[in-house]
Amino acid sequence: MPIYEYRCRGCAKDFEKYLHSLAVAVACPACASPDVMRKLSVFGLKSDGGPVASAVPGGGSCCGGGCSCH
Repeated sequence: MPIYEYRCRGCAKDFEKYLHSLAVAVACPACASPDVMRKLSVFGLKSDGGPVASAVPGGGSCCGGGCSCH
């Protein structure tokens, strides 16, 4: 089950929610406001200190040169 991160626009609290589907309505657990926005989530990676290989060769993202915007 994916974990999604949200910020409440009513009380500015950040929270996480386990969801089976994005079609499920989400409300803030602190103030019960339905006015929430999903945050861009990043994942943590534990390393032994050595280099970590990229999952996508060449980056594949805008800053990695994959979108041809530069």
